[in-house]
Amino acid sequence: MTSLQSRHIDNVYSITTGAALADPAASLVHKSWARCVRDHGLDPSRPSPARILPAQEVRAHQQQLEHFLRAARSGMEDIYRRVADLGYMVLLTDAEGITVDYIGNPAWDDQLRKAGLYLGADWNEAHAGTCGVGTCLIERQPMTCHQTEHFDATHIALTCTTAPLFDHSGKLTAILDVSALRSPEARESQHLVRHLVAIYARMIEDADFLRSFRGHWILRLGSAFGLVDVAGEVMLAFDEGGTVVGANGGARQAFAGRALGGAISEWLHMPMDAIWRIGNGGASAMPFAHTVLLPGGGEYHASLLAPRVRRPSVATPAAPAARPNDRLPPLERIAGDDPQMQKLLAQARRLVDRGIHVLVEGETGSGKEVLARALHGASGRAAMPFVAVNCAAIPDSLIESELFGYTPGSFTGGRAKGMKGLIAQADRGTLFLDEIGDMPMALQTRLLRVLSEGEVLPLGAESPQRVDIAVVAATHRHLPGLVASGRFREDLYYRLCGAVLKLPPLRERGDMRYLIEGMFNEEAAAMSSPVRLSEEAMQKLLAHDWPGNLRELRNVLRLALALCSDGRVGVEDIQLQLPARSGHVTPANVARVAASSADDPDGIAATELVELLRRHRWHVARAADELGLSRATVYRHMKRHGIAPPRSRPLADD
Repeated sequence: MTSLQSRHIDNVYSITTGAALADPAASLVHKSWARCVRDHGLDPSRPSPARILPAQEVRAHQQQLEHFLRAARSGMEDIYRRVADLGYMVLLTDAEGITVDYIGNPAWDDQLRKAGLYLGADWNEAHAGTCGVGTCLIERQPMTCHQTEHFDATHIALTCTTAPLFDHSGKLTAILDVSALRSPEARESQHLVRHLVAIYARMIEDADFLRSFRGHWILRLGSAFGLVDVAGEVMLAFDEGGTVVGANGGARQAFAGRALGGAISEWLHMPMDAIWRIGNGGASAMPFAHTVLLPGGGEYHASLLAPRVRRPSVATPAAPAARPNDRLPPLERIAGDDPQMQKLLAQARRLVDRGIHVLVEGETGSGKEVLARALHGASGRAAMPFVAVNCAAIPDSLIESELFGYTPGSFTGGRAKGMKGLIAQADRGTLFLDEIGDMPMALQTRLLRVLSEGEVLPLGAESPQRVDIAVVAATHRHLPGLVASGRFREDLYYRLCGAVLKLPPLRERGDMRYLIEGMFNEEAAAMSSPVRLSEEAMQKLLAHDWPGNLRELRNVLRLALALCSDGRVGVEDIQLQLPARSGHVTPANVARVAASSADDPDGIAATELVELLRRHRWHVARAADELGLSRATVYRHMKRHGIAPPRSRPLADD
């Protein structure tokens, strides 16, 4: 131990045992020293080497920041180019103080690793003592920990300047650190580096904000007239209906941490038309002539960034005009004035961003995924992935690896680099589990752990990874009946049905004209077809029973658009493939299936299934629809009971 280290240890002892720490004006460093002794149980006389985590643990920490790392890496590379010649390196840690990325001079690798300025280094204050990263995690503000301000004598040659990084929800996500193995003794030598780190921290946060809300309108406000279009200090993201869904760090500060939601016109105290005009200014000679006065004071220049969505490369002059409901919020678009749907949507709006899992019940084709996507689009997760999983369509042999993923070499035939599962792909977004009633029992147990613990364990992995997902499940089956027959876990059922939304079938809805017009316009726009729907054709559509619900309606409209001529869909173009029939999912059907399942733990009774198939002339899809089951499930029951169709007639599957 050097004499400098001995003097440093004596100094730490004198400060942490003195009365000076009772002074509220004590420095951040001295307060941290006290925490190290009092709360963390660290001993300054026992310096410890840098703690480096194994590669597998580091990967787990990196996976939790996968999306954020992309924006952060670009900022790290840019700041490193500016400070590398001065002997600095750059590292990024997660919210636990674990280094998940770093850039340094390869010639200094050994020295950097020994000093802990390396991938996998643990800079949490509880282990490393007072340091740039660990203390910044607690104080949550830019700071410099220079040389002998470190608690551990092992680190007193270092200088570390850090700034916290927050995601668009205001959650502390990472720490940006610029450090050097040696530097001038004067602390003032780090002032410029501190300003640089703070600037780049804000740039990384804003880059992540723009990426997260690239599908939304973004209002950028800046004090510099000519820079607001590229460097907005205050940014608000809002949807087509004008509801604020995101705020960057500058906006959270400017609006005093106001909760998300509400109309942007209310936030700014200006009419919505005036906000839309900001976007139109891009074609003028002075595109940033718009100014906004914030409620708390301060005048800002404004710029409006349109959603970055994929649009057709060529717009045809005859394309249908935008519909009035195009500007409605996601949940408002899916229904007209039908009382049942308006009651359901009112309930759905109250569930958005409340952390409650939702179970959607409804007949096949009634729009369960449409509702799930609308819930996602109305939430603060709208810019993140929406991952849909059809639990009945994935083969039993693949569903586990598809859902949970696997590591390299987990099994023969797997991808050489492993695979990220669908649950992990939905991290920070929404996971939609369609046909949840058809999920095998073994997988139900694993899914329950995901929902209860918030973590997923890929096949072959030794440690789980954290996931943050909103879950919407859907079924056209009677889950309580499956629970009663022991074919669906009761604890999983109650975990999924935090709230239950029951979609009415099309034949019970009173907004059919709204649905037909909206879907017809969508399909016409997709075909770039300037076509109108005749009133006679509309009346024929309104009179139909729609046993296939929205899915059948869309297919009929697509066919009509393909068949029509002279820019008009007439009654002769409406081809209804199936007549109205009574084989819908009804409470009586559900009760009958549940009762037969109770008598036969393996599924539907063989005699009942044969009778049903005969009645439908061995059309499996129609039999499945009446039972409220998927086609794949009916096939499984037929195989289990050894049921085969008559040889004179092939098994119908359409």
